[in-house]
Amino acid sequence: MRFIKQRTDAKVFWHSCGAVSSLLDDFIDVGVDILNPVQVRAHGMDAASLKKRYGKRLVFWGGIDSQQVLPSGTVKDVENEVAHLIKNAGSGGGLVICSVHNIQADVPEDNVLALYDTARKLGRYPLI
Repeated sequence: MRFIKQRTDAKVFWHSCGAVSSLLDDFIDVGVDILNPVQVRAHGMDAASLKKRYGKRLVFWGGIDSQQVLPSGTVKDVENEVAHLIKNAGSGGGLVICSVHNIQADVPEDNVLALYDTARKLGRYPLI
């Protein structure tokens, strides 16, 4: 990554599933700019804590639970999950609101729409 960073203005997008909070300082040291995903159900991956500790040094990509909330939750559950993420990790930018992983076929269409509609409604700056 050093080669890339020395020669370009490129941002390094790093995909690493699971509980990787203990590795984030190392990721930053080697040049990672964007962490994908923020797998909120994994140990130590609470978006608010990550934002507080690393928010000035990393962009967080993800954060909407694709294992339980999206496939099994109600529209209101999805709206609450999005609102919670924005409130706790959206301040100052550096957050891409989306599902933790790909949206699977078992996710109700209304939940997908709720994710994007709520993000569009609440995720505009300045945050409410």
